[in-house]
Amino acid sequence: MLKTRIITALILAPIAVGGIFFLPPVGFAVFTGIIIAIGGWEWANMAGMTSQAARCAYAAVMALILFALWQVHALSVLWLALLWWLVCLVLVRSYPGLSEHWRTVPVRALLGLLVLVPAWVGLNHLRTGVVEFGQVSTGLLFILYVFFIVWVADIGAYFAGRAFGKAKLAPRVSPGKSWAGVWGGQVAVAVLAIVASLLVGASPAQTLLLVIVSLFTGLVSVLGDLLESMFKRHRGIKDSSQLLPGHGGILDRIDSLTAAIPVFALLVTLLGWLRAGAL
Repeated sequence: MLKTRIITALILAPIAVGGIFFLPPVGFAVFTGIIIAIGGWEWANMAGMTSQAARCAYAAVMALILFALWQVHALSVLWLALLWWLVCLVLVRSYPGLSEHWRTVPVRALLGLLVLVPAWVGLNHLRTGVVEFGQVSTGLLFILYVFFIVWVADIGAYFAGRAFGKAKLAPRVSPGKSWAGVWGGQVAVAVLAIVASLLVGASPAQTLLLVIVSLFTGLVSVLGDLLESMFKRHRGIKDSSQLLPGHGGILDRIDSLTAAIPVFALLVTLLGWLRAGAL
């Protein structure tokens, strides 16, 4: 299993790096759109669509929605994403309560759009936007930074959880996660924000605000992970798919990012660090 995971990672890493950091904006939009559409194909299964025809149709609808939002102002979609993830907090904390409101296939299919579409909008807003933060002038660094928030939060949560993780965060959704893991991840994210600010010559005020933004983004990223775990538990499946040998599916790799990206993009826009740009 470990060998399979390593081989898959070695194949996918250069593809992901090339698609995200070396494509022009239009190519980036297409590349990330394909990833989101594949995520839609996996979400369809979690929503209860068992036939390949239905899953492919859902992915096609997802792709059409992304195309329709190509030139739409990102801010309205990002505000919707923030509201959605606040609702998710209630859904996850109450599970299995309130599940009667979302257990039907059409409702779960609709919720998949709220998870995946804003992530794509946020990514492309970051990619094409004009950045003014310290010495940063490209949204690509913001994209890399939000990835680091998720990765560092996961690493901090892993070690803190192993050392101190007795009080469980959401045992009915994901028994392995603990409150100690959350706080360990938050400490790691705060350190990341301070180091990143120093590296790019940010002012003290910008540094403080980046710490706050990063901590909030890190907390929301936990919700992304928990939400997918909740839907998989409800569906009775372990992975979103077997598309990535040794890793599960696309959604298993980007669940935290689907929450972190739109929220981070919204906050840095509201702070004036990111302005809409052209494709």
